[in-house]
Amino acid sequence: MPPFIITLLWPIRWVVEAILVGWHTVLTSIGFSSGSGLTWVLSIVLLTIIVRICLIPIFVRQIKNQRRMMEVAPQLKKIQDKYKGKKDQFSREAMSRETMALYKETGTNPLSSCLPLLIQMPVFFSLYTVLHNAQTGKIGIGLLNKQLSDQFAGASLFGAPLHETFTSSTAFQVKIIAGFMIIIMTASQFYTQLQLTSKNMSPETKASPMYKQQKMLLYVLPLVFLFSGLSFPLGVMFYWLTSNIWTMGQQYVVIRNSPTPGSDAALAREARLAKKQQEKEARGKGVGGLKSLTEITVTEIDAAPAPKPRVTTQRSQPVGKNRSKKQNGQAR
Repeated sequence: MPPFIITLLWPIRWVVEAILVGWHTVLTSIGFSSGSGLTWVLSIVLLTIIVRICLIPIFVRQIKNQRRMMEVAPQLKKIQDKYKGKKDQFSREAMSRETMALYKETGTNPLSSCLPLLIQMPVFFSLYTVLHNAQTGKIGIGLLNKQLSDQFAGASLFGAPLHETFTSSTAFQVKIIAGFMIIIMTASQFYTQLQLTSKNMSPETKASPMYKQQKMLLYVLPLVFLFSGLSFPLGVMFYWLTSNIWTMGQQYVVIRNSPTPGSDAALAREARLAKKQQEKEARGKGVGGLKSLTEITVTEIDAAPAPKPRVTTQRSQPVGKNRSKKQNGQAR
């Protein structure tokens, strides 16, 4: 690595070492062995999670920029089709002007989607350098002293030294663990790209040249991880695997909750929201129906006419003529 790049990466490497040693200290303080491979693997995983959390704003910005570029891709294709086959200077200048006007009108920039990735690269190089140097026993530039570097260099997991690679090691344990991790890394990278191309692109974008490029990356990037993983030390592979799984989960959440308009993911989200709304309305109607029924029943009972009191009448006995005369005489 050129000296000026090493100088530029120095502050980032120092922070990375501090986080790695910090997690190692926390784990040893709660009972983990200082020189155990499990302790160092967990430190690497926690370091990766901290770094990826810090990069969430950059990831969100990258997703937004990529989405904007996908949305304007059909309009770019129309401009390209308009000047297709025209090689004269005037046509090329006109196409360039219309393209720049489209970028200005939509607030997009073809380089803006690459900027977050360029910002992340120094962090990734620093992580790789710190882990690689530590596994070879080299002293760090910060808190990673000689003792910790030697512990890291001699650490092993299930009998597999963390500094070994799939190609350089003859140990059976290294081959098994490295091979399994390479398969998981490749599968997670493939699934991440598959989510993007199959679920989060509108029909207009799928008809544009950009979709062909994205679909090509669906098969190219997993192959990159497949072949490069053969030469990665196990400790570095744990970083890449954790980072891949984080990216896969993070992209799943973004696509599910904030998909590209018009994409299959957006249609699925609208269907979920409509179903939830229907269920909410159904529950509301159910409660309201019971309440209305109760109110109606009480009202009908209150409004019903009160029952008439029962009048008991005594039947008068018939009186004979002689008896009647006798009663009249006594009355006198």
